[in-house]
Amino acid sequence: MSKSIQTKCFGYPKIGENRELKKALESYWSKKISKEEFIEQVESINYTRIKKQKELGIDLISSNDFSLYDFILDLSTMFGIIPQRFSNLNDDFDLYFSMARGNNDAVACEMTKWFDTNYHYIVPEINENFKIKKNRPLESYKWARETLNIKTVPIITGPFTFIKLAKGYQKKDFARLLFEISNLYNEILKELEENGVQTVQIDEPALVLDIEDKEVEYLVKSYNIIKKDLKHLNIHVQTYYESLSKYDDIVKRLPVNGLGLDFVINNENLENIQKYGFPNDKKLIAGIVSGRDIWKVNYEETIELIDKLIDLTGQKDLIISNSCPLFHLPISLEKEKDNIQPDLIKLLSFADERLNELNILKGIVNKGNAIPYQNIQSIQKTFNNQKVLNDVSEITEDEIGRLARFDYRYQKQLEILNLPLFPSTTIGSYPQTSEVRKARADYRKNLISKKDYDIFIKNKIKEVIKIQEDIGLDVLVHGEFERTDMVEYFGQKLDGFVFTKNGWVQSYGSRCVRPPIIYGDVSRPKKMTVDEVIYAQSLTKKPVKGMITGPVTILNWSFFRKDISKKEIAFQIALALKKEVMDLESAGIQIIQIDEAAFREGMPLKKTKQRDYLDWAVKAFKLTNEDVQAETQIHTHMCYSEFNEIIASIYAMDSDVISIEASRSKGEIIEVFEQLNYNHGIGLGVYDIHSPRVPTVKEIEIIIERSIKVIDNKLFWINPDCGLKTRGYDETFKALGNMVSAAKKARKRYNNITV
Repeated sequence: MSKSIQTKCFGYPKIGENRELKKALESYWSKKISKEEFIEQVESINYTRIKKQKELGIDLISSNDFSLYDFILDLSTMFGIIPQRFSNLNDDFDLYFSMARGNNDAVACEMTKWFDTNYHYIVPEINENFKIKKNRPLESYKWARETLNIKTVPIITGPFTFIKLAKGYQKKDFARLLFEISNLYNEILKELEENGVQTVQIDEPALVLDIEDKEVEYLVKSYNIIKKDLKHLNIHVQTYYESLSKYDDIVKRLPVNGLGLDFVINNENLENIQKYGFPNDKKLIAGIVSGRDIWKVNYEETIELIDKLIDLTGQKDLIISNSCPLFHLPISLEKEKDNIQPDLIKLLSFADERLNELNILKGIVNKGNAIPYQNIQSIQKTFNNQKVLNDVSEITEDEIGRLARFDYRYQKQLEILNLPLFPSTTIGSYPQTSEVRKARADYRKNLISKKDYDIFIKNKIKEVIKIQEDIGLDVLVHGEFERTDMVEYFGQKLDGFVFTKNGWVQSYGSRCVRPPIIYGDVSRPKKMTVDEVIYAQSLTKKPVKGMITGPVTILNWSFFRKDISKKEIAFQIALALKKEVMDLESAGIQIIQIDEAAFREGMPLKKTKQRDYLDWAVKAFKLTNEDVQAETQIHTHMCYSEFNEIIASIYAMDSDVISIEASRSKGEIIEVFEQLNYNHGIGLGVYDIHSPRVPTVKEIEIIIERSIKVIDNKLFWINPDCGLKTRGYDETFKALGNMVSAAKKARKRYNNITV
């Protein structure tokens, strides 16, 4: 059978090859460039990314997958879903960025994790005043056609996913809101059709979640509304991150022309096709190269998969694509060739390499080109460390954890630390100014010596310790000036990791991270954090927290190997961190914070798979600190996630104190604690560090007051919601000053009240 498959790409990285988007955004925000200059710069970024896809042989290129900040925020503003607190803003840019970051008069919209990824989206606040303010997909399509002479496939996140992830409405109103907004999608699509668009991609990743039978009914009705009176526009619905739920029902009944499925995440979509078939009236878009991991495709296995899909569906003109948006990957390996060892780089693919893989696969299928030789498994075996493998095999899982009960530990800790009611602290990092970044860059380039760099870091630590004492914080931190990123820093210190020069990935807005690559068995060759914390502690009589990133977060925020289980990798990292924890304790550090910011993020999307993950994730955390003395206080931190479903697992982690983001959600997380008697220490983030806005004392007091209605006074801590590295000094210390003032006022009110 003659085959003529096509290639498709969607979600290509938005940040630019050298983080041009970050630089443009920050220049615009600081008024260094005008709006016109900003638009010119971002259009140049978009031009380059679309042009490259064409040059690398992609047949179906997407548009409207570029964003100035966040694609869900784009949708909210497109449909006029604007919270009342921003209604006085007339300038579109001021409105857009105020919703994302806040302003002097209004708190930013809530931000949370996009499914099980490290990307953060701006949560829509439904106000039911739906209206089309502009047709973004059409604008993007026209721009690509006029600028590059390319007829693209416009992308838009679908109504089911959009309403599913929004807030501000009752569950009973879901269907009504879905149908109302579906009418607006219909108007958007009609305009696209009138302007010559042939195919539109509607992303519905929420269809991989556990959905109910009635939600399938809502979905089908929604798409009947969407396609009403359309004559020839092809609608392709794209799913990713997991297998499609309610497969048989949805693939048969959903009134669309094509369906995109993820064949990389697991075998379930393939098994469903084998069991239920695939309808003849729909095009299959097969996601066969990963948009989330960086390991090169196995050509032989993937060609077998393509052939199997063609045989099962009869679609000799199959469309092959990336399995999910490519913005989870760095852009190119080009700048890593002198940085990553030759054997390892042979195993890697970033976004550009994924496009090339699609082109190679198309050539093998359509033209009979030879399958490239690969020796993936033989290279992987060279990275094994038998001692690490043996150490993990000797772990007795049932015995993991501290021996002393929390109430006994906490009482001893309070006696030793001598902290006041409502102790105040910060999460860890302090502003990383241009001065700090320059010193780090100069050290990397050998422009300053290690001795001079160490002196610089010590001076910054001394400066920030004094500032914290002057502000009146109760528990201090050393500021983390030596750290570029909370995961990358440890990746650079641990064996089994490699880090990139330019492997940047967007986390949100202008924030980019450079995930390490876990390629081998993990171990700790030497101390990683002890010297800086000991020095900081020597400068003050107040306790200084030791700061390390936890095993689950390091795993989830890295590109991890696929030849062993995530559990085994987490346990390897935990054993390495355990040595660091014990060295900090031996050095006299009384409080050690083991951050698990990505604990919730890594949880599988389907409930049937979550229990196993939560079980080993809790054990990995407990493994890091199981041998510390009862007097040593263990903290952890979690940020920007939905915690309701996992509060029991958070409790099972048995940390002495946990800090959780609560500022953008106005303390809504405490509703969870109304259902559970959480009798460990807890700090709900009382102000939003992702906004330049300085909160008032009164605003902080409101969150404190609401929180202590359900949390024991003796267990309540006061802190920002996350680290402060991205903020400026002036705003940071004003905000912390207000936070400490609010803590002191609460202390004065409640000191004589027994709860």
